[in-house]
Amino acid sequence: MIRIGTSGWKYPEWRGDFYPTGLVQRRELEFLAGHVDTIEINGTFYSLRTPANFRSWAGQVPAEFVFAVKGIREVTHVRRLRGVDEALRGFFASGVLELGARLGPVLWQLPDRVTFDAAVVAEFLAQLDPVARHAIEVRHESFRTNKFYDLAREHNVAVVYSDGAGKWPVFDVTTADFSYIRLHGGKELYISGYGDQELKSWADRIADMAGDVFVYFDNTMRGRAPRDAVRLADLVRERA
Repeated sequence: MIRIGTSGWKYPEWRGDFYPTGLVQRRELEFLAGHVDTIEINGTFYSLRTPANFRSWAGQVPAEFVFAVKGIREVTHVRRLRGVDEALRGFFASGVLELGARLGPVLWQLPDRVTFDAAVVAEFLAQLDPVARHAIEVRHESFRTNKFYDLAREHNVAVVYSDGAGKWPVFDVTTADFSYIRLHGGKELYISGYGDQELKSWADRIADMAGDVFVYFDNTMRGRAPRDAVRLADLVRERA
């Protein structure tokens, strides 16, 4: 299964552009879910949500739709994976599992200042809730080691392919039975769109990947993300 969508859905820049003029904000998730088949929930990175939030989101999308959920920054940015047992329990207790069949991978995005520590990473991965699949986005060159890849494979955690306009290293390695790709903007981080040739190249590559594939466009600042997602999905379908 190949799923292609966007990172988040609440963006003022999309209103009157991708979102039609007059569309009320409470209908934006429903509207976007009519054009893509997956979305990353970004708000969970900044603060804990409630079970009612997750139930509401699940109720606004089609039955076959899937959300990825971004792990809370207390784990990745504040504690930097150290001593996170309580934080992890709190995160999952906040209602993540209320998404039910619509729950896709949980994304753990590390800042670029975090370097690889085998003991820390091993302990963190061992603590992840096995109910969900997990992906980890690393942004420091020190993670380019077989020790890290082996740890990820041991726990079936996908190492994210993160296209960040050259700001951080790209890790192009398969470590799980699914793949997770984040496209943050090829030339200008969070801003620039992807040209048709770039999207065609991605479609070729994605079509040849084994297992489930999740692709999220994070070039959201000028509204390119949803349009790029729709175009890439069309190209993938053409190849199928």
